Amino acid sequence: MNDSSLSLKKWHSLYALSRTMLSLAQSGKWDELIEQEVAYVTLVEDISRIPFPPGSHMLQDQAQVVLAKVLENEVELKQLLQERMSELQGLISRTGKQKNLNIAYGRLSGNILFPGEINEMNQ
Repeated sequence: MNDSSLSLKKWHSLYALSRTMLSLAQSGKWDELIEQEVAYVTLVEDISRIPFPPGSHMLQDQAQVVLAKVLENEVELKQLLQERMSELQGLISRTGKQKNLNIAYGRLSGNILFPGEINEMNQ
C-alpha cells in the first residue's frame, strides 16, 4: 500500500471515528466519548505526517470531501459538548446552593426554638 492510499484510508478512519464520537455524545455516553478522543487526536497526528504526494489531485479531492464531513461532525459534537457543559454548570450551582442550605439549617437542627429566640440567634 502506497502512502497516498494509506493516507486516504486514514482519512476514512477519521470520519468513521468522528461518527462514532458523535453517536456517543448523542447517546449521552460521555465517558466512552472521552476514551475515543485520544484515538481521534492520534489519528489526526498520523494523518498530518503522511501528506499526499504532488499530482495526486484525485486523492486530495476525495480527502477534502471526507474532511468536510469530519468538520460537520465536529461542529455538531462541539454543540453537544457545550450543552453538556451548561448542564454540568447548573448541577454544580445547585449543589453549592444545597450545601449552603445544609450549613444554615444544620446549625438549627436538634434545637427547639421558641418565638423571639430566632432574633437572638442572629445577633
